[in-house]
Amino acid sequence: MKPMRFLPIWATVVSAVAVVAADEPPARKRPQVSPVTTAATTTQSINQTKGDTSRINAAFRARSIHHHRDDGAIIYTDTVTGDQWIDSMPIRKVPKMQYPLYNGVDVSVDVWDPLMRAFGQKFGIIGFGADVNLHNRYFPVFEAGLGAAHRTPSGMDYTYRSPLSAYFKIGMDYNFLYNSNPDYKFFAGVRYGFSAFKWGLDNVTPSPGYWGSVEPFELPLQNSFTGWFEFCLGLRVRLIGPVSAGWMVRVHTPLNQSKNEHGQPWYIPGYGSRGQLFTGTFSFTYTIPASPKLEIVADTISGTL
Repeated sequence: MKPMRFLPIWATVVSAVAVVAADEPPARKRPQVSPVTTAATTTQSINQTKGDTSRINAAFRARSIHHHRDDGAIIYTDTVTGDQWIDSMPIRKVPKMQYPLYNGVDVSVDVWDPLMRAFGQKFGIIGFGADVNLHNRYFPVFEAGLGAAHRTPSGMDYTYRSPLSAYFKIGMDYNFLYNSNPDYKFFAGVRYGFSAFKWGLDNVTPSPGYWGSVEPFELPLQNSFTGWFEFCLGLRVRLIGPVSAGWMVRVHTPLNQSKNEHGQPWYIPGYGSRGQLFTGTFSFTYTIPASPKLEIVADTISGTL
């Protein structure tokens, strides 16, 4: 009897692995799923980049329709989700004027100088003004008045005098409450004022010199002209019926003035003393309402512009 031969070791290992593999169940085949495109999957990449506003807006616009609102804003509608959004800020229209182009005339009298003269002021007489109400917003203004001065400064040896002279101002006011109750007017304005006047010195008494006292003398009246600029800020309130009262603060500075060999005048009619930067006015105003015929004509002109 022939002896049994042993198989090689590698053959034994291969056989064992084959037996184990034969005992395991076969692997299941994974099902294949077809991709489905939805609104969520379409915007998924966009939502992952929330900070990229331009990319998001571009993707939304690519699949949307739009229309314009009355205020000028563009409204986009997503054709997939139906959502709406505003692509741009609304363009606000300029508020329409609530009052007609021609809204009457205001005639006023400034009683500031008469009141101040009652308390000892030595200059100023009275002033008048008129303005045209356009839309209760713009007010072309014309002012005129009279001024004079007669003052002996404390501790000085002369008397300054300026005979009665006229002054004139022309400018424009802007009412910040133009679409509000017309009984109230808060406004700012500008003026150019000018006056041609005379001034002189009386009883000029020089201090005694080497030769003793000197007889008093006078400086004859000098012709002068001054033009100035004013910025105004004021408030006007209706009291009763067509009558209103208001105050105004004025800041002014000379623009052009004539030269004189004897110096510059101390007082300027309509301006006040040369050293004053601020002046005030207090006035009463009577409003002449616009007639219906003039309102129709003014509205017609306004509509054609």
